[in-house]
Amino acid sequence: MKRGLDLRPKQISFSYEELSMASDQFSDANLLGEGGFGFLHKGVLPNGKEVAIKHLKSGSVQGDREFGAEVEIISRVHHKHLVSLVGYCVAGAQRMLVYEFIPNVTLYFHLHGKERPVMNWPTRMKIALGSAKGLAYLHEDCHPKIIHRDIKAANILLDDNFDAKVADFGLAKFSADTETHISTRVMGTFGYLAPEYAASGKLTMKSDVFSFGVVLLELITGREPHDKTQSFPDGSMVEWARPLLMRALENGNFDALVDPRLQNDYNSSEMSRMATCAAACVRHSSPQRPRMSVVVRALEGNLSPDDLNEGIKRPEQGMAFATDQGRSQYNQADMNKFTWMSLESQEQCNGESSEPNNDSAPLQSSESQQTTQDMDLGKVDLGCV
Repeated sequence: MKRGLDLRPKQISFSYEELSMASDQFSDANLLGEGGFGFLHKGVLPNGKEVAIKHLKSGSVQGDREFGAEVEIISRVHHKHLVSLVGYCVAGAQRMLVYEFIPNVTLYFHLHGKERPVMNWPTRMKIALGSAKGLAYLHEDCHPKIIHRDIKAANILLDDNFDAKVADFGLAKFSADTETHISTRVMGTFGYLAPEYAASGKLTMKSDVFSFGVVLLELITGREPHDKTQSFPDGSMVEWARPLLMRALENGNFDALVDPRLQNDYNSSEMSRMATCAAACVRHSSPQRPRMSVVVRALEGNLSPDDLNEGIKRPEQGMAFATDQGRSQYNQADMNKFTWMSLESQEQCNGESSEPNNDSAPLQSSESQQTTQDMDLGKVDLGCV
């Protein structure tokens, strides 16, 4: 386990027996899902409080690192739009994390789940704004700042009111104000990874911003970011969406971009704001992406779309994209290799994963088929958890 864990008094140390009793001996009936190096069970504490118990797989070095990272990071953060840690358990080789129970599953489940009711536009806008506020808090209000490193639809949980809560801090990293970037092994979920991080392993807060931009595209289009059976160039929703976003923001017609299930039932002004934010967040050049606090203000309508350029002076370019000069710095052959190796590995993992037995929300969900992966350009090292 990581040294120097900051365990605050508000986090309770549970015994293995207490959590076993709370979950009816970790019964299949209480299994919420499997993934993220372990299992997730629903439990009820003696005081009647419902919790989600994340039971890490024994003997996993990566799982042990994830445990240390989550306890250290999530015990420091307290925000309406972040999942709260109730407690933890260390019993021999057993490692468990106990979270508040979020009953309304994940954004992925509601947006992409089979035979689900269509998520209406006000709900999509509410989720976008809430998750943006949670991420802005991590980036700008925590000391040291926190980079989540695995922002995706499956890691945005929804409560009964469809308020968004960002979850799963197992891959998160602290970032000092003096650091320009963190060099680290590439981990995350294909389809959400920023190009500079995927290519070089250089992680910044703008890597999270790119991932959030992909989530905004999911909310706008209703499409998944990594399904190579769809008509995406190189299997990428971002590359498919770029020209459509630019045309839509120029002429105000979003028909080619918007989820057809909405049947044009959306607020045009809000759609324009979300599309502008999405376009800015997925810029190839990371310095040209906005800070999350700027994204929050833009989504709220309290900021001019031009302000998303944050001082980038490119008068001859479209306002949302500014320029995408950053694309040329990445070797395209390497990126193509990364793309297809990742897709093939994802298929192998998805083929081995099991479906959850009910509609409750895992922190990383097998129903989502969004597998957090450990990647290099030269090799793909997946646990297929």
